[in-house]
Amino acid sequence: METIETVQENLKHFLDVALFEIGNTSVSLWTLIIMVIGLFLLFYLSALLRRFLVNKLLLRYTPEIGVRQAIGTIARYIILLVGLIIIFETAGIDLSTLTVLIGALGIGIGFGLQNIVNNFISGIIILLERPIKVGDRIEVGGTHGKVVDISARSTTIQTNDNVSIIVPNAEFISSQVINWSHNDEMVRFRVNVSVAYSSDIKKVTRLLLEVGNENTNVLKDPPPTCRINEFGDDGIHFQLLVWTSALTHQRGKFISELNYGIINKFNEHGITIPFPQRDLHLVSGFGDKAND
Repeated sequence: METIETVQENLKHFLDVALFEIGNTSVSLWTLIIMVIGLFLLFYLSALLRRFLVNKLLLRYTPEIGVRQAIGTIARYIILLVGLIIIFETAGIDLSTLTVLIGALGIGIGFGLQNIVNNFISGIIILLERPIKVGDRIEVGGTHGKVVDISARSTTIQTNDNVSIIVPNAEFISSQVINWSHNDEMVRFRVNVSVAYSSDIKKVTRLLLEVGNENTNVLKDPPPTCRINEFGDDGIHFQLLVWTSALTHQRGKFISELNYGIINKFNEHGITIPFPQRDLHLVSGFGDKAND
């Protein structure tokens, strides 16, 4: 029994040995253990709570994943901030003594952490203003895909090729972003096609509208429309305009379906899609050769 008590006293003495000081506060090995365990539990439990909010609790109030993700992430940030304060206080560290470290951190931010802080603040702005949200179809910096995650530093975009592209959050604040589903999923697409000048334009218009109306992914309200864009060098340029909410996130597939329909319709009714042609006029320089 005495041996156990002796071991406990020695262990307590060992854990209470001051390793370093922060201001007037001594930091021992026991303090570090408490902080490490507390930080692990804080990050682990806050992640669990975020998933619970997004997938369970908030699902009762809104089906929109972007809204749930934004609320869940902001809630986790608040929990982490409050939790860090509690952990430091529990470990016996006076937060007023951290002013020196905060000042040093400010210098570090000024020299080497600008991008990290910029991306973090940009992430908070994105979550609050919601110019983009999880589930949106966007284009930024030549990248086209679906937003699948918005984290503290970056946003993950998944392309149609199932490739994940990690974009720093600051890109969405400083660059132009095209959001195909910002307000709702209904988007209008334009399909350009040229026909020969000899074509019956009324017939071409009717066939293009038939292609739009026969496609199951095209909305009936607003209905498809057709117009002549211009008279080109090789033919008359038509444009078919259709609305869809089903294939907003599959732009290539939708345009391909319409193009297949146009080609089939034109082939059935003898409408010619022109190709570039040039007339070559030989004016001079062949007189001697002609006499030979």
